[in-house]
Amino acid sequence: MKKTVTDLDLHDQMIALGDAAKAAQKILQRSSHAVRQNALKAAAAAIREAEADLLEANAADVAQAREMGKDDAFIDRLALDEGRINGMAAGLDAIAERPDPLGAIDQSWDRADGMHFDRVRVPLGVVAVIFESRPNVAADAAALCLKSGNATILRGGSESRRSVERILQAVRHGLEKAGLPAEAVNIVPTQDRAAVGELFRMTEHIDLLIPRGGRSLVARVQEESRVPVLGHLMGVNHSYVHASADPKMAQEVVVNAKMRRTGVCGATETMLIDRAIASEMLPGLVHALSAAGCRVRGDATAKSICPEIEAADESDWDQEWLDAVIGVHVVDGVDEALQHIDQHGTGHTECILASDQEVADRFLRDVDAAIVMHNASTQFADGGEFGFGAEIGIATGRLHARGPVGAEHLTSYHYHVRGTGHIRP
Repeated sequence: MKKTVTDLDLHDQMIALGDAAKAAQKILQRSSHAVRQNALKAAAAAIREAEADLLEANAADVAQAREMGKDDAFIDRLALDEGRINGMAAGLDAIAERPDPLGAIDQSWDRADGMHFDRVRVPLGVVAVIFESRPNVAADAAALCLKSGNATILRGGSESRRSVERILQAVRHGLEKAGLPAEAVNIVPTQDRAAVGELFRMTEHIDLLIPRGGRSLVARVQEESRVPVLGHLMGVNHSYVHASADPKMAQEVVVNAKMRRTGVCGATETMLIDRAIASEMLPGLVHALSAAGCRVRGDATAKSICPEIEAADESDWDQEWLDAVIGVHVVDGVDEALQHIDQHGTGHTECILASDQEVADRFLRDVDAAIVMHNASTQFADGGEFGFGAEIGIATGRLHARGPVGAEHLTSYHYHVRGTGHIRP
């Protein structure tokens, strides 16, 4: 009797999973764009049709998380509702409608002797994604990899297991309906933590590993993985209110940047404000944030202006709150703002609110971050908002991809060289 993957020991299970993913990826790579589009659209339809089952599975995950004592920010990242499920399906439809990233010619040139060169986009191969509590990561990752001709191996946190399994059933349904192998999208078949260690060593099967989660998860992956890693660090993001900022705009943008969804990596965690306008503008900003349900923690200067806020300590400036909490630090102009961001930012998303274009241009140029905003909420740090359909993460490193990682960023390239019988002397 033939053994199934779950009959094997852990190492052999993971190797079998990798073998299946590699074989499926070759088929995916050679499929037409129309076939991959059909798979994505069928997967989106299957997610919509499975709404009731998905809500039931997610409710069980949320109940388990509450029993485990998870906080409200964690629950917000885990929870699904009709709107989020529809958004997930809409994201798959949007990815389907994006141009085919495969076969795109980045560069072309000719030599003097008539030899022609094209640099052409190709898939990376097999992409593994390790994530924690967000079920939608499974849909986004699977869809973006499918679009770009990559097979996927997903390892989610135990808290989201039921939701992720139900989402991937829908994606696999889409693959099969389009005539593609279901093994193009895979889930690690165990919650055994040793399985993550196995992924780190699967250099013959996995071409890229993407961690989506907190600092400790990303640090472990970067330290231990032998597979190349595309890092997604936490977002200690700043909204800097420059002396030239429009007060009404600053208030609206800062409240949105903090409070639209506090548990996303694009949320603002610290507001910087120029000393020159702090006495005038800070009370209104604090009132607006407090009215929206946000706790405000300020440095000594901020607290002297607004005694009702909590006192911040030095550790606040390195906090990714992922909750309705914001730090406020008063600075002496753009130089000190940049210095603070250099010291405490994580290279994710930074924002300046200013009407002085020269200052804004300098901030955009000098801030070391994947995304830099001018007069726009940091909550726009999202692949869907960038027009990518979705994202597999926000890459905060400098190699391969940076910022929201869409389907086109999950490709590499090779060269097509065309001759007419050319020989090298």
